[in-house]
Amino acid sequence: MLSRRFSIAPMMDLTDRHFRYIARLMSEHALLYTEMITTGALLHGQTERFLRYHQAEHPIALQLGGSNPHDLAECAKLAEQAGYDEVNLNVGCPSDRVQNNMIGACLMAHPELVADCFKAMQDAVSIPITIKHRIGINGRERYEDLHDFVATIHQAGCQSFTVHARIAILEGLSPKANREVPPLQYETAARLLEDFPQTEFILNGGIKTFDQCQQHLQRFAGVMLGREAYYNSWMLAQVDQQLFAATAPKVQTRTELLEKLLPYFVAHLEQGEAPQHVTRHVLGIAQGFPGARRFRQLLSSDIYRSETPIKVYEQAILALNGH
Repeated sequence: MLSRRFSIAPMMDLTDRHFRYIARLMSEHALLYTEMITTGALLHGQTERFLRYHQAEHPIALQLGGSNPHDLAECAKLAEQAGYDEVNLNVGCPSDRVQNNMIGACLMAHPELVADCFKAMQDAVSIPITIKHRIGINGRERYEDLHDFVATIHQAGCQSFTVHARIAILEGLSPKANREVPPLQYETAARLLEDFPQTEFILNGGIKTFDQCQQHLQRFAGVMLGREAYYNSWMLAQVDQQLFAATAPKVQTRTELLEKLLPYFVAHLEQGEAPQHVTRHVLGIAQGFPGARRFRQLLSSDIYRSETPIKVYEQAILALNGH
């Protein structure tokens, strides 16, 4: 059975297949999510490129953005055929661009439509379909509105909801501000546990430490971390021990991590791809040790200009000095 005890949130421009591969080198059990992919991009764009992932990434979930039940069902089929373990519908993104296409948090005002979308996807595939949403949007901020939203989709058959414990302000706030300005309301999210006791709820929003994870896991079925898991990604090397009772970490040191990543990086370069597509995702391990600044400089600047990126990568390993 798929475990959602700890997951890394879908983040645009961050949780691509290269980051997910690196995350998997650090944690065997974390559930990984793709960036949000719109139904239009998947059905009418470079389908193979959008669905591409490394087999090592399992368990992996595809997050979709859309509001057309037929299109979402077709995309869910593509995800299942590609081997994804779960499909998640985005009902939380607050950006103007997605609102204009009836994608993301604006769908919280249309629970019946979300239920129709969920049902179409669930009927089309055998893998789990899940929903990621906010606790509300401006104009629909009451708990009763949240309860109605969850109840409507739950009645359609949804058994797993990931709840970002902030409302989304749909006008006047950037996506970044929407992650910071609306206050966290964990207790509002927790009320859902009482009202839907047989349903899985994953908590998202503002979680940064394993102590916080453990605290929330006393009530919620799982926790989802976003930018903390990306910009301080070395924490992922502790996930299996801290939250899954593993006896030893998957990698002991940052040096070991980069050494294990080296064959993947070499294969990436041999395909004619740019080094920064991979190296930008390891900068989050460079915190709190001597040589971290030099490490970041090598992989965020020097490697872009070098004709021998492998040598720069090896210099970065040396800069880790065994850490």
